[in-house]
Parts: sequence; structure tokens; C-alpha cells
Amino acid sequence: MTAGTVEYIEPQIGYQMMALSSGADIVIGGAAAGVGKTFCLLLDPLKHITKTPGFGGVVFRRTTTQVKNEGGLWDTSMSLYSKLPKARPRESNLEWLFELENGRNNKLKFAHIEHEKNVLDWQGSQIPFIAFDELTHFSEKMFFYLLSRNRSVCGIKPYVRATCNPDPESWVYNLIEWWIGEDGFPIAERNGKLRYFVKSGANYIWGNSIDEVYEKAAYFLDDIIGESGLRKEDFIKSITFISGSIYENKKLLEVDPAYLGNLLAQDEQTQLQLFKGNWKFVPSDLDIYKYQDFLGVFNNLYQVNTSERFITADIALEGSNKFIVGYWEGKSLEDIAIIDKSKGPEVVKEIADMAKAHHVQNKNIIYDADGVGGFIDGYITGAIPFRGNGKVVDVKDPVSGKTIQENYFNLKTQLYYRSGYAVSDGEYHISDEVANLMYDQKMTVRQRFLHERKAIKKDKVDTDGKKRIISKEEMKTILNNESPDLLDMFMLREWFDLKQFKIKKNLGSLFR
Repeated sequence: MTAGTVEYIEPQIGYQMMALSSGADIVIGGAAAGVGKTFCLLLDPLKHITKTPGFGGVVFRRTTTQVKNEGGLWDTSMSLYSKLPKARPRESNLEWLFELENGRNNKLKFAHIEHEKNVLDWQGSQIPFIAFDELTHFSEKMFFYLLSRNRSVCGIKPYVRATCNPDPESWVYNLIEWWIGEDGFPIAERNGKLRYFVKSGANYIWGNSIDEVYEKAAYFLDDIIGESGLRKEDFIKSITFISGSIYENKKLLEVDPAYLGNLLAQDEQTQLQLFKGNWKFVPSDLDIYKYQDFLGVFNNLYQVNTSERFITADIALEGSNKFIVGYWEGKSLEDIAIIDKSKGPEVVKEIADMAKAHHVQNKNIIYDADGVGGFIDGYITGAIPFRGNGKVVDVKDPVSGKTIQENYFNLKTQLYYRSGYAVSDGEYHISDEVANLMYDQKMTVRQRFLHERKAIKKDKVDTDGKKRIISKEEMKTILNNESPDLLDMFMLREWFDLKQFKIKKNLGSLFR
């Protein structure tokens, strides 16, 4: 930019203008990919932080790595805030200082909340502006604890802004469900419309006005208002949901027209979510794990069998696959280790450490021995090497005692089908502690399980009438060249149930 010229930074008509002009206490931008959600998140605090003494804010992502990633929040802030003459970055602290006319500075910080306990780092804080980039990565507890820190003494009413991509499995969907139609698409006439709510324990009390919510919540609000001397308006929050289309972001399409092509290259479900902004899921008869059934793995209220302890491990060394070790109490996944890159001795040590930590016997450890996993043979005495192309196990009918010859292509197919049936029967559980961990920089473990779920599909029955699943290469195509490492670990748990019903004469041929 040459001397004397002025560069204007302004929102575009559509999602960006609506998000930045909303007066709601909480705005959730759940539009399709590419509309400029993160840009708006960073532009929003400039309304106050450059001129109002005492105003400050924190922009949260789930991990520090997500903040510092190439093209991530910090890079975007550099491209935006560096244009302001009195804005100064402090990268070592991941914060910006904005100098005011009185010579003092306001501060905007970038931070992470990786674990539930990290919310306590903000105990006692007063934060006028709080932003969440990718809200679905955060737990409901994280969000509402930090909402309690959304306070201000600078004269600007505190407010919260959040972005997310459509995720029908997340707690966020339950929060914004009123704005979403039965077909999964945002309801146009409700876009940006304010609603009001107060939270009573785990329950939301909703209304179209503060008075309507107060009438419904007076049974517990009256005592609190009386004791605190505060007003009902101090407890009841306004909230809105705003959607938008990538076609509204004309600047992006001018600069990077290939971005649209990248979205169109995704599978049908991903297109619905990221390109069309759809918040519902389209089921398939070919799915081994039915969508609603797999949700029950996280949400079922009853307790599954936890009588014995097991470890299942999907082995990977160098490459794009992840090395996954899962610890089970019965059929409840209670701990997990996710390692990006590892060497042989580290793999053995990780499995051994998990076994020691949770007192798991070697005989209750199974690992994928196909490919690189084969090197473990002999290092963990008594552990079970699983080979997916092994012979299908005959089982006994628990009622009649008769032998049943299950008609599957190989052992891996048998375990995947049986795992799918068991999930449908509600036999499995994944703990909140495991589900809320970050799988990588893009997804939680919960999100990744549900993402991989769509890649485990039935294939055509072969000429012998044997059931099949699609090939690993086809699965990787669905997952953008990534392997379903979590579910490969998950399905191995079914072996320990299968072996209870196997015919002993097959034992020696299981892993041929």
C-alpha cells in the first residue's frame, strides 16, 4: 500500500454484516465453510478495543497449536490487525496490544482450553469480549463456565461471539435447534432473530422475550434476584444463530476460486455440511454403524458391562496413520492414547504403560498384527496378534448349542459386522473424558468416531454369498486419504466377546 492511500476493511453484505451488527449477548455463526466466520470473529472487537478504556477480550481455540497453525487464528490476526497504526503484536504471549488516546493499552489475547480443568485458569477473570473459534470443539461445560467470566466494568455490555461448522452430533446443535428446520437447513425467516434463555442446571428455559423467560423461570430466579439485588435482565441472555453461504463471500471467490471446487470434491455428507450448511445427517443402508445407534455410544444413560479389562491397539509407525491404544472396562472405552508418529520400541512401551496403568493382563491385549504391527510378536508375551485376513470363527448358538458358521469374507469383516450389531444393541459406551479429547487439530475424539463411521460400509456379497466390507482404500477415499484408525481399534474389542463362543478346533487357524 503506497503512502497516502487508505485501505478499507469492512464486512460484506450477508453473513458478515449480520454477525457484526447483531446486538445479541451471544451470536453463534454456524454458516457453511468459506463465509468469513473467523474474519468476523477478529473484526468484531475492533468496535471497542481501539477506543474504550478497559475493554479487552480473549479468543479461544481448543489447543494452542490450532491458534498458531499456518493460516490459523494468529496468522489471520496478523493480516488484519497489522494494518492498524496503534496495534502491536506480542507473539510470545499470543496477544495484541491496542494503544488508546490516553496512552494506555487494551489487550486481546488468544488462548486455549484443551482440558476441562483448564477453565479454572480463568477463575476470577472479567472478560468483556469472549470468542470461540469452532465452538463444537469445546464442551458445553467449558462454554458455560467461560460465559460466567463474561463481565465488564468498562461501560460496554459484555458479549460472546462463536463460530462453528454444522455438526449434528454436538451439544451446539441442541442450543441452536430452534433456528434449524426439519430438513437440516437453517430457517431463513429465523436467521439472526433473537431468542432469550436462562439455564437451570442442565435445562434451558426459552422464550421470545425476557419477560417470557422470566415467567417460566421465576420459581428459581426470584430467590436469586432477591438475595443479589440484581435484575432479571442480568440472568437472562439473548442469543441468535446466523447462517450464510460461501457465495456471499465474493472476495474469497475472487482471490481463491479453487476453494469452492475443493468443497464440491467432498463426499455427499461433507458437502451437505460444509458447502450447503446442513445440520442433519443422511443415513445409508450400507452403514455398518448406524448413525443414531452410534450416538448412543456417547449418550446412553444405562451402564454397559464393565466386568473385565482389555486393551486394543491399532498399530502405525511413520506415515499418515495414527497409532491408537484403547483401554476398556468391559465394553466401555475409558482411556485412549493417540500418537501421530512412533517407532517400534515406543509402540511396545505405550501398550505396556497402558497395561500397567490400568492393570490389564497380557492375555487381554489384542493388537493389529497386519503390516507394521507384526513386529510386536514376541515383545508382549501372551498378547493376541490380530490378522484381518484370518479365518472366520465358527460360534455356538447360546440357546441351542448348535454350531453356527458365520458367512463373512474374513475375520476383520466378521468383527466389524459383529461390532456394528453390538453398537445397535447398546452394548458399547465411550466415556466423556475420552470423547472430549482432541483427536487432532480439527476434531474431538467424538467427532472423529462419527466421521470415520461413515467410511465403514457393506460391500457387495461375493459369489459365495459371503458378506464383505469395502476395501481400506475405499474407506480412505471417503475420509480424504485418511485411515479409520479409531474404528480399527474399536472393532478389535469384539474379539474378546467372539472368542467366548468360538469352536475350539478353530483356535489354531484364527490368524493364518
